Amino acid sequence: MLFRQKRPYPEREYPHMQQPSLEPNPYQRAQMERRFGMFIHFGINTFNNTEWSNGRLPIQSYRPTAIDADSWVRTAYEAGMNYVVLITKHHDGFCLWDTDTTRYSVRFSPNPTDVVRAVSQACRKYGVKLGLYYSLWDRHERCYRRNEKYVQYMERQLTELLDGRYGEIVELWLDGAWDKPCRAWQLDRLYNLVKTLQPACQMGVNHTVGVYSEKKGGPDDRYQPQNYRDRDPLRMFPSDFRLWDPHMCREDDPKIYTFNGREYYLPFEMTICSRREFSWFYSDAYDAKPLMDWEEIVRNYKILTKTGNMLVINLPPDYSGRLVAKDVENLMRVSHALGIARE
Repeated sequence: MLFRQKRPYPEREYPHMQQPSLEPNPYQRAQMERRFGMFIHFGINTFNNTEWSNGRLPIQSYRPTAIDADSWVRTAYEAGMNYVVLITKHHDGFCLWDTDTTRYSVRFSPNPTDVVRAVSQACRKYGVKLGLYYSLWDRHERCYRRNEKYVQYMERQLTELLDGRYGEIVELWLDGAWDKPCRAWQLDRLYNLVKTLQPACQMGVNHTVGVYSEKKGGPDDRYQPQNYRDRDPLRMFPSDFRLWDPHMCREDDPKIYTFNGREYYLPFEMTICSRREFSWFYSDAYDAKPLMDWEEIVRNYKILTKTGNMLVINLPPDYSGRLVAKDVENLMRVSHALGIARE
């Protein structure tokens, strides 16, 4: 069931709240200066040939022969990327870290490696910043439909991810906010928690801009990034930056958006796949899918960074826990063409 969002809704008072501004704050400036990052989609879907699963896949099906996180982050570093964004929990609810909140996690799988820890250690080694993707939608957790209970559940999980055990987290990429009204997610409460634990962490929610559509569970195509207009309404608030994967913005991308009559500066992060056809997770069919045109990626990178925005490219590890060679080769074509490759 989908719900119509009633707008505007009153903002609650929390110690850490987003402040109206016509200019980027220091943390937003730091994010904009990172420019280029790697998305890493990996999890139980990888081993079941699916992009989305319903939370019922057997935990024993997650069986990577290795977790070569060092090579993931080293590749990002060599390609001139300054951060990675790692999947921690997709819509299936399977957790890639050693969590105390659920048994549907790597801890109880054939390979109990804490993937978040492995990536965080590699990031420290190579001087690459760490961002995390977390799905609001959880198709496994039983308390999901009990809104208050589920918000508490998310708070426990986000505390585990952001309390310092994995070091500095510079970005929290939230997804899946389409089958509850916007208010039910209590994003202001989650935002306050995030900023309490990691003040520099930039929180963004997919489909940030627009008005709620009962038919689609999100904004209509008028609010795709290429159609953004100055002072457009914010659907997902608070958010430090804008998301709508995998769309590209305009060359004159506007930066000021509104919520409850106030104006906020939000940069845009474009997230795309290394392969065409929405290839987020590796699968049996992955190798046959065409690569994204590297020259198109170069053009988009130049437009994005010229306007103070960011680009993230998804490179999914395969069954052996390693990146796919052709993805890496294509990425390096991009980085050499841009002159940002590192030794």
